[in-house]
Amino acid sequence: MSRNYESLHDPNAEYTMRELSAETMGTTGTRGGDRNVEITDVQTTMVDGNFPWTLVRVYTDAGVVGTGEAYWGAGVPELIERMKPFVIGENPLDIDRLYEHLIQKMSGEGSVEGVTVTAISGIEVALHDLAGKILDVPAYQLLGGKYRDEMRVYCDCHTEDEADPEACADEAERVVDELGYDALKFDLDVPSGHEKDRANRHLRPGEIRHKAEIVEKVTERVKDKADVSFDCHWTFSGGSAKRLADAIEEHDVWWLEDPVPPENLEVQEEVTKNTVTPIAVGENRYRVTELRRLIENQAVDIVAPDLPKVGGMRETRKIADIANQYYVPVAMHNVASPVATMAAAHVGAAIPNSLAIEYHSYELGWWEDLVEESVIEDGYIEVPEEPGLGVTLDMDAVEDHMVEGETLFDEA
Repeated sequence: MSRNYESLHDPNAEYTMRELSAETMGTTGTRGGDRNVEITDVQTTMVDGNFPWTLVRVYTDAGVVGTGEAYWGAGVPELIERMKPFVIGENPLDIDRLYEHLIQKMSGEGSVEGVTVTAISGIEVALHDLAGKILDVPAYQLLGGKYRDEMRVYCDCHTEDEADPEACADEAERVVDELGYDALKFDLDVPSGHEKDRANRHLRPGEIRHKAEIVEKVTERVKDKADVSFDCHWTFSGGSAKRLADAIEEHDVWWLEDPVPPENLEVQEEVTKNTVTPIAVGENRYRVTELRRLIENQAVDIVAPDLPKVGGMRETRKIADIANQYYVPVAMHNVASPVATMAAAHVGAAIPNSLAIEYHSYELGWWEDLVEESVIEDGYIEVPEEPGLGVTLDMDAVEDHMVEGETLFDEA
């Protein structure tokens, strides 16, 4: 059964103050130059990569189109379709107001956190690409300018036997020596053979020793040739996380990521403050309001927002600004296509405390084929000087890799 998500209505939004449209706010005056532009359509296409990426396009009456990306997952295209009427007729240059407008209009449908924020993020990224093209400036210029010309990339590494410390060390050496990366990440939430119960989050001594051995083998193999972080995917109890962090303190760990579930801030703070191993957290928090609590409570050593999930480019910038007040660096979590990856590079260029951007698709041979430009070279992204994000979708490649039953974007 086909549903028209555009026609859904929220009675509360129709008679309360949840309305920041141009008409309501009185921002309908004619603008100078080529800035008198209106949004005419918003479309999505889902690509079946190593994650099901949702690409977003915002169309205008000037013939200029902006491309963005929302974090992967079911329901995102439908939510974007739902929000389309809220931006049709609006000027795409009002990025901040349109973002807040969507947050307000969708507040009854979960825009505090979760997939609704993700959907808004995709539109917001597309608006940055669009605004940059209209104004003829790269997206980083819209965020305040540039601190660096290129962004460091850390490669999320995998092997056929991720539980084998030697196999992990072999892959680390290969990725550094053959692929040219000087920053890596490996998973620690892998089977050790000592597990008794997958549900209780408790690490037995043998499990601790196994994970510490992975850390030891990898860091010893690459030594100073690369920084290495390790991901726990919010798996362990507070006590187990502290024991694990203590067990790897002697090794050169860049950071230990998401050792405990994200919901309980007090547990996260306890873990972070009881180890000298740097703790990175952030991919499962939404908007600056949630990340702010992590930072202000000093419950994180490195903050790791995921740009197309957390709220978009300006929201990530706001998070970085708060982190900078606490001298906390930003390492952006990223499992995206080249589109959101490049959006993260623009934000990374525009903030002082940028550390690195994740790359999660090095085993996917066609990842970079989705755009016409080269993205990652020798472990770094050169921040484009072209207007907008500086990447152009290869529509043939997008069509070749669409999720089954998906529809391709209209032509620009």
